[in-house]
Amino acid sequence: MLKQLNRTIIHAPRPKERILQFGGGNFLRCFVDWIIHRYNQQAARPLGVIVVKTTTRGDYEAWKRQDGLYHVRIKGIDGGTLVDKTERIECITRIVHIHQDWDAYLATAELPDLRYIISNTTESGIRLNAADRVDDDPPQEFPAKLTRWLYHRYQHFEGRTSAGCILLPCELLEANGDALRDAVLEQADAWRLERGFARWIKSANGFCNTLVDRIVPGIQKNRLPEVWESLGFKDEMVTEGEPYHLWAIQAPETIRQEWPLDQIGLNVVYTDDLTPYRTRKVRILNGAHTSMVPVGYLAGVESVREAVEHPVIGAFIRAILFEEIIPSMDGPAADLERYAEDILDRFRNPYINHRLLSISLNSISKFKVRVLPSLLRFYDLSGRLPRRLVIAFACLIRFYQGSWQGTSIPLNDGQEELEFMRLVWGDCDGSEEDVRLMVEQILAKNEWWNQDLRKVKGLEAAISSVLFMIEKEGIFSCIKT
Repeated sequence: MLKQLNRTIIHAPRPKERILQFGGGNFLRCFVDWIIHRYNQQAARPLGVIVVKTTTRGDYEAWKRQDGLYHVRIKGIDGGTLVDKTERIECITRIVHIHQDWDAYLATAELPDLRYIISNTTESGIRLNAADRVDDDPPQEFPAKLTRWLYHRYQHFEGRTSAGCILLPCELLEANGDALRDAVLEQADAWRLERGFARWIKSANGFCNTLVDRIVPGIQKNRLPEVWESLGFKDEMVTEGEPYHLWAIQAPETIRQEWPLDQIGLNVVYTDDLTPYRTRKVRILNGAHTSMVPVGYLAGVESVREAVEHPVIGAFIRAILFEEIIPSMDGPAADLERYAEDILDRFRNPYINHRLLSISLNSISKFKVRVLPSLLRFYDLSGRLPRRLVIAFACLIRFYQGSWQGTSIPLNDGQEELEFMRLVWGDCDGSEEDVRLMVEQILAKNEWWNQDLRKVKGLEAAISSVLFMIEKEGIFSCIKT
């Protein structure tokens, strides 16, 4: 008989509530709350987290019965070593459902010790809705909900600077802290709140830009009984993620001193500029992903792990990273190479089945952001085209033909992109002349690439040559040459 997980059974005290967290999904539980739990194990003043349920779906009743407790399972490869460990997270003090108890939500704004606000409402969550009204209980969008909370705090504490908060949004948006601050100020203006509130938002509160990185697949429902048996508890909120984690926070020295998250032995970094961290993630992690999708698929590989462990595809991906992407980047090569080795460990994680087709969504726009900058920078620095990135580009074009060896490819992109690729491939008879003409049309799509790629000397001929070789000799002949 499994025991009920709660604070009475395990005798876990509730830390003082100092953090308001919008959302309680797998990522926040396995990333932010896990980091806070680790911080609390070393801190003289542990931090309690109030989770705000912001959507109408679900009610977190099981989590309430567990008194906010749950387990995180960390499974994967870390430094070449297989990791499989479990931690019980004890920092969640209570859950407030914004749609069921609006007054309880606003009452948290009156807590004098509450200092930090964390959110992960997806990148589409930082937006305004003209239909939101200042007297809605609650309004629809997250910035409006947050504005009401901040305004209530401003009024309750009579605009005192000491009542300000530090906000760390985790939405996957560039400059997410700036975007959230601007949304709050815009909402306050739309609601015609007094100017003193806007001044208080700007002067008393800190909106930090952040970058988060951890793969959190969670646990499928059919695996839960087995997991519960290993825990000895029926834990409805147990979740699972990889060992790798990065939380980069752009913040002034005062915030770094106040909350020294970078001093607890985790990969939490305070910085004056997130750009290098974002560029590194986009170019190395995302760039490798986007490059391997069409190459691996045409080679008959189905998953990321299978691709990096394949004797030919794996060597190809490693060469892309270490011989073409990293040489095209600024910064110490040794640091970038260590990061790339971490990425390859993550790709090899035996506990995550990351299918190539599942990450092929919008591959054209992804290639523009994640891969093309490396290709062009390598060319600018060396005066020659990076052969493997050119092959990846050619494989992307071949992927969008829509079928391979008699099997239809389930393409997932915008209608305009799919229709254009269907037309140009439909007009191509497979001859070298027609292949070259098709490539020319694709490279000329300024609206896709933000430039005319026909102007990159030799690119059109190189891609055409690879495409023709794929059809005549197969994908492995291209990769091995």
